[in-house]
Amino acid sequence: MILWFTVVQLVVAVASGVFCLGLGFAGRRPSDWSVGSLALVELLLIVQVVSAIVSPFAGNPPKGDPLEYGVYLVSAVLLPIGGVVWALLERSRWSTVILGAVALSLAVMIWRMQVIWTTPA
Repeated sequence: MILWFTVVQLVVAVASGVFCLGLGFAGRRPSDWSVGSLALVELLLIVQVVSAIVSPFAGNPPKGDPLEYGVYLVSAVLLPIGGVVWALLERSRWSTVILGAVALSLAVMIWRMQVIWTTPA
């Protein structure tokens, strides 16, 4: 993984999480803004998938367990989709809080993927 891209992903995920939690606790239902912030995190994760596929061929293979990294990456890509589906099916303030929790969970997963990629097993 590329450190600067990981930092960008972390900043966006934490900002999205805090934003959605703030909206949810203020009583706002899911909107284009809250769902869009999580969609931006998802877009960055898709770029991460492409990077994870290309990086080993460019001389940057994972130093940790590639299977563990792959499971984290697939889970991280699926998590926002599930959160958005939930938010759109149950349009309440708590759905917006769930979007925030998903984004903050993704921040932790992104950091863990960075650790797996750069730390020898």
